[in-house]
Parts: sequence; structure tokens; C-alpha cells
Amino acid sequence: MPLPSNPLRKLGFLTIGLFDQNNPGRGHESTLEIIELGERLGFDSAWVRHRHLQYGISSPVAVLAAASQRTSRIELGTAVIPVGWENPLRLAEDLATVDVLSSGRLNPGVSVGPPMHYEQVKHALYPDTADAEDFGYDRVARLLDFVRGKAATDFSGIEGFEVFSDRVQPHSPGLGRRMWYGGGSLRSAQWAGEHGMNFLTSSVVKAEQSEDFADVQLSHVRTFRAHHPDGERARVSQGLVVIPTDSATPEQRAKYEEYARNRLPRTATPQGPGRLMFAPDLVGTSDLIAEQLYSHVAFREIDEVAFALPFTFDHADYVQILTDIATRLGPALGWLPAA
Repeated sequence: MPLPSNPLRKLGFLTIGLFDQNNPGRGHESTLEIIELGERLGFDSAWVRHRHLQYGISSPVAVLAAASQRTSRIELGTAVIPVGWENPLRLAEDLATVDVLSSGRLNPGVSVGPPMHYEQVKHALYPDTADAEDFGYDRVARLLDFVRGKAATDFSGIEGFEVFSDRVQPHSPGLGRRMWYGGGSLRSAQWAGEHGMNFLTSSVVKAEQSEDFADVQLSHVRTFRAHHPDGERARVSQGLVVIPTDSATPEQRAKYEEYARNRLPRTATPQGPGRLMFAPDLVGTSDLIAEQLYSHVAFREIDEVAFALPFTFDHADYVQILTDIATRLGPALGWLPAA
């Protein structure tokens, strides 16, 4: 178990930001209110998921731009932006702009791979280049270069009344150190380490060397740090679904327990051709969850977390869960709220 001298240093949360297709504004407002609540409760970071052609946040950078104007301290992250949907140069401009607007609080998390349902969407997304697009790590490498200030063109200077830069503007110098990779494989962990990124461990991992989720996640943490210039000091944030019930009503507890029970079968064995392992949802009192986390071998290797809120709950449920995490579970893990 972690020693009292090694308390949880950073506590964050992740939300998907669901909305009703007939009233999308209410769902987006709920997400912003949850982020504001997170700041008031002392959370260190708030993260938003990314969903395309679904009823969840499709433009996390825009949502976080709004959040940056309604908060002053909490760090704002994406977990994660699938860069297969993005032009790296344009994304770098958007990220830098929001980082400037937030006074250096943006923590962009990204991942690689072809867009989901690519065969069905490729003609809308890349009508002329669908079969030529590269969805591998090079796409993230390009993004990193642009964020970190590498030249995007060989032209700069004055043309008429306009001044041109050879690198992405605005340039936010600290943003390059706050880029995260969301990975679920040993290869991703190694690549992220070699490229000096931070690492978001996933609640979904590939069963490569083990069929025990915690052991797999631990191997990713250690592989990442073994290949990172900062070694053991390299930043890793663990992501798990955590649902404390300390202040929940009986109806909420029943809902939470049913949610976890319905999702539990997928955690027993690797799923599909990718042999994916899913982490069990942790539901119960904060003391019980803290005990479960202390027995988790990967948790014992990290000092940052971004606990994921369940997908389909109501706003009031998220308020209760976040309040319990901040006031009960966090302190049980040695965490102190930000001032």
C-alpha cells in the first residue's frame, strides 16, 4: 500500500458531456457547470471526452475555451482527441489559442488510429485523400512539432500590410510539456515516453502479457517511464470509473450498483480480436474504494488520477459523485484540495 509520505498529489475527473439531441445546449451547460463545481471543490483538473457523430462533446477544444472563461484555476484537459479526425496544424492552432485564453491551464490528451467506423465516414471526412491518410504515430508527431514551435512553412515576414510567421500562432511555450498521450498498449506507452509526452493510462487496455487488468496497466506505466527522459518523474495519470456512495440516496445507490453490475461481465476476459481488457467500475463507500485502490498495483505507482464519471447518469448524480470524491475519497487517499 502507498505510504502516507506518498499521498495522491493530483485529483481530476473526466466527463463525456452527453446531451439531448433536441436540446443540446442544456447538456453542454451541464458540462460547464460540472467543471465549475470541480473548481469549487478543489479538484486539480477536469477532462472532457471526445465523441464524433454521437450525442456527446464533439468539439472539446471549444467547450474548454468556454470553461476557461468560467474558471480561473482548475486545469482543463481532453481525454482524448483522436487525431485521425484532425489536421495537426489546425489542431495545434486551436490548442494554443485555448491555452492562451486559459493562462496556461490546457492539458491536451490525444490518441492515434483510424476514425471509428471509418469505412462509413471516410468519404465525408476525407473525400479526396481517404486511402492516403496516415493514422499512425506520425500524425501525433506532427502535432507535437507544431505545438512545440517547429516551423510549419519556409515563409515568414511582411507581405503588403500583413505579417506572417513560420510557426503556429499563437505560440504557447509551456503547452508542449503538457501534451498527453492516451494509450492502452505497450507500444503506445513506449512511443509516448520516447517523445517526451505525459501518459494517460486507459480503463481499456490490450491483454498482451497478462489477462489481469491491473498488471497490464502497471506494465504500461513502467514501460512509459523506462523510455521517458524524465524516468520515474515522468507524469502518469490513472483513469478508472469510481463511484462513491457516501452521500448517495438509496435510489442513486441502486442505480449505480446496477450500472456496474451490467458492465461487469466484460471485465472477466479479453474482448474481441483486439483482446481488450476493461477495468471494473468501483462502487461503494469512499473507504471501500480507497482500500480497492490501495490494492491496485498500478495505482501504487502513480500520484495523479482522473476518475471517470459514468456515461449515462443525471446532473444531480454527478454533483453527488464529485462532492464525495472531493470531500471523502480524495482525503482518504491523502489528497488535499487546491486552495
